[in-house]
Amino acid sequence: MEMAIMDIVKYAVYILIFPGALFTCVFGLWLAGVDRKVVARMQKRKGPPIMQPTWDFLKLCGKEVIVPANAARGVYMAAPYIGLASLIVTVLFIPIGGFQAFGSAGDTVVILYLMTIPTLAMIFGGSASGSPYAGVGASRTMVSIMSYELPLILVLLAVGRAAAPEGYYFTFSLAQIDVMQQLAGSFLFDWRLIPAAVAMLLVIPCEVGQHPFDVGEAETEICEGPLAEYSGAPLAAFKLSHAIKMFVMTALFCALFLGGVTTGMVWLDVVLTLVFCTVVTLVCMTLLHAVSARFRVEQLFKFFWTVVSGFALVSLLLVWFC
Repeated sequence: MEMAIMDIVKYAVYILIFPGALFTCVFGLWLAGVDRKVVARMQKRKGPPIMQPTWDFLKLCGKEVIVPANAARGVYMAAPYIGLASLIVTVLFIPIGGFQAFGSAGDTVVILYLMTIPTLAMIFGGSASGSPYAGVGASRTMVSIMSYELPLILVLLAVGRAAAPEGYYFTFSLAQIDVMQQLAGSFLFDWRLIPAAVAMLLVIPCEVGQHPFDVGEAETEICEGPLAEYSGAPLAAFKLSHAIKMFVMTALFCALFLGGVTTGMVWLDVVLTLVFCTVVTLVCMTLLHAVSARFRVEQLFKFFWTVVSGFALVSLLLVWFC
């Protein structure tokens, strides 16, 4: 009985504090602030304070929630919270400094499914609002998700093939991928997986919905698309989900390509992973945001199904035959 209570307390801490809700929200908002600040500096602007996304989130939580008269209220109100919850659950499956709250033989498959829920929640929420701007944004977001899913799957297959134990074709366990990198070195330095790493760095901003791949929200064109009618706490939940996605995707990149880096001290390994997440954010999102123009919808689909998928496929073939 005592052991059962201890297990409940332990998993409650994992879900609510670390690496779950509290930690994920705080670090995700901090990453969003760093991204905005560095982009501004690269464009020779002062930029907002790093804590600005946090203040914006808190301010939105206190605003009035306005539901459009012709909205499907249930779907409209539930969508942002379902997407947010799925992201918090996703973090529990990703090793952070070697620490993994939940794990299974199919981690990457579970993560692949969980990561589609926030995007689908935005599509359903926007469609339920009844706004024509939201309808356009939802259709664009559908194109976006179809664009990056193929290269993401190919990247996961390439890494899973490289980390597979003898006698297996693939592994979908992030713990096994981490163990293999401890033995053979980080996959980022494996020449066969460099194209897959490049593909993943391009998938991350598209999955997050970051410029130049933000065709769905496109605030200067269609008034933030699916979020056009949202306000108050539901809008805050969507904004928080965007920030958390930055952390989730960069942490996944670190687990896939920068695993095996260990000091023997869990807390220091966690700090190193968070530093790596910040660096990956600056490389694949901040730098790309500052130097590139927004992709059009047709460009996005073509680019990811040809160039990005091509990189990932090259890595898959190399690890399979070399």
